[in-house]
Amino acid sequence: MSSEANGKAMLTVTSGLSTNAVVLRLEGELDVNALPLLRERLHLVWELAPKDFLILDLSEVTFCDSMGMNELVAILQRCEARKTRLLLGGVQGVMARVLSITGLSHAFEVFPTFDDAMRLAVAQPTTGP
Repeated sequence: MSSEANGKAMLTVTSGLSTNAVVLRLEGELDVNALPLLRERLHLVWELAPKDFLILDLSEVTFCDSMGMNELVAILQRCEARKTRLLLGGVQGVMARVLSITGLSHAFEVFPTFDDAMRLAVAQPTTGP
């Protein structure tokens, strides 16, 4: 049963920190019902001092609607304002298709695996003190 059918968010968001990155792992459906949870977790990220990278691990996202895509664009814009690079890791299957269909695959830094995105972040020197 999709979250639209029951009106409940079917998304899990876990987070972690590295020297120069904040990592959010999303699992489940990225849709209108999941936005309050995602925004709550992002609010905590925005309260932190800016890191060089925000990495979204999307490898376990099973569904993404237009509201989910709008939220990804809003996250990108917020990251740009903070001078933080947004990396989308684990972009395969559903997420690769949605990004391709919407023409947004070129707007984001997209990596087929989370490890690929993390490798880029680890390889970059930190810009902070």
